[in-house]
Amino acid sequence: MNIATLLDMAADGFGDRVVAGRVKDGVTAARLRELSVGAARKVRAAGADALVYLAVNGPAFPLALFAAARAGVPLVPVNYRLGGEQLDALLAKHPRALGIADPAQAGALGRAGLPVWSPAGWLAAAESEAGEADETGPEPDAPAVVIYTSGTTSAPKGVVLRHHNLVSYVLGTVEFAGAGADEAALMSVPPYHIAAVSNVLTNLYAGRRVLTLEQFTPGGWLDLVREQRVTNAMVVPTMLARILDTEELDRSVPSLRALAYGGAKMPVRVIETALKEWPHVDFVNAYGLTETSSTISVLGPDEHRAAVASDDPAVRARLGSAGRPVPSIELEVRDETGAVVAPGEPGQIWVRGDQVSGEYAGQGTAVDERGFFPTRDQGRFDAGGYLYVEGRIDDTIIRGAENIAPAEIEDVLLRHPDVLDAVVVGVPDEEWGQRIEAVVVPRAGTNLDLEGLRATIRATLRGSKTPERIVCWPELPRTSTGKLVRRDIVAGLAAGA
Repeated sequence: MNIATLLDMAADGFGDRVVAGRVKDGVTAARLRELSVGAARKVRAAGADALVYLAVNGPAFPLALFAAARAGVPLVPVNYRLGGEQLDALLAKHPRALGIADPAQAGALGRAGLPVWSPAGWLAAAESEAGEADETGPEPDAPAVVIYTSGTTSAPKGVVLRHHNLVSYVLGTVEFAGAGADEAALMSVPPYHIAAVSNVLTNLYAGRRVLTLEQFTPGGWLDLVREQRVTNAMVVPTMLARILDTEELDRSVPSLRALAYGGAKMPVRVIETALKEWPHVDFVNAYGLTETSSTISVLGPDEHRAAVASDDPAVRARLGSAGRPVPSIELEVRDETGAVVAPGEPGQIWVRGDQVSGEYAGQGTAVDERGFFPTRDQGRFDAGGYLYVEGRIDDTIIRGAENIAPAEIEDVLLRHPDVLDAVVVGVPDEEWGQRIEAVVVPRAGTNLDLEGLRATIRATLRGSKTPERIVCWPELPRTSTGKLVRRDIVAGLAAGA
């Protein structure tokens, strides 16, 4: 099975249901299939071996995803925020692609010598050739998408997700036609993020209408939720924090039933506030990677509520966990020798399952002989089988002979009522190898006591985990999906910024 088959199932099962866009002028499942047929003809006529998408999220994106599938080529959604040199280097890897680009980005495709459509032109071209499906599409082992990692610690790598990876994820996590006719999902992540791809597929398969928010603002998000009676939404932690922390907003969301979050670590303070603000909403923490076709573990709504209500510290701590593995996934935490560690012991998270790709364009697979993929995330299981993700292995601070996880210190900082955002990094040091330093973003109108913060960390953890310096910045450098760009933070601290 390929992902175009998922669209065919939706078109046959509930073809007259609007699955993309607003109620008044959205696209039905049957029409999306017809448009994908027309767009696929354009891809084949161009002789392209890939479809590059260099534009903001919108109706052209799901059409591009399914058109590429029908044409038997991968979709390559590209980060439109990349600098010119990075963008040119990435596009040079796809010399025979057909491109879709916003006007501001069309020049990059022109420099690469690629034919290019605007999103509006792409939609019109699909309309001109729309029709009945005339072929079955690619084999399950064919590449469906190539998504380039954010490159926060190294150069971006192209993650290859094959049709069977994505289909396995959808079939393992969603019930076909399981959504009610009134349900609508709001997607606020950019198209070059795995969550954008997975949300298109899972919501379509469930029969849920999908809306996109091209430019996130707290007020704009809330307005769209109310206007379109959104029932399900997905945000990254920085978005939820901004929605809750922006003053003088009407935060009423009577239609919202479920809100998923992921992509970066959620401060416990933020999710506790959200649960109090919207007690009627089911919150889900979804942990996953591009290489795993999205979610591999989940902390569900009942577990959120149980953690907040519990007096047991071990249960309450689960609000900061990534929950438990989804049924089709196996997870292991291993030490540096490759041995599986006991609950409570930290190590690297490894994952196995049909949805797991672990494959990089031009570099082959990274899975081991047992089929497990090394996530490069550090974590641990508690006695109840809940997974705690403690940051990237590459982020570990090595001070003297001690390995220190920044996440542990960041959690203490983010608990402080005057701290809006925080990061802890290792800065090169001649004596210790690395010294611990922290950057915090104070809440507006507060007078943050930095030495008091250091004293709090020392009392909560210990002296060796106390940052030697804490400085205030107006904001932290993050990707559009909320991930900290730690190399920029280290550079700024080392330069005395």
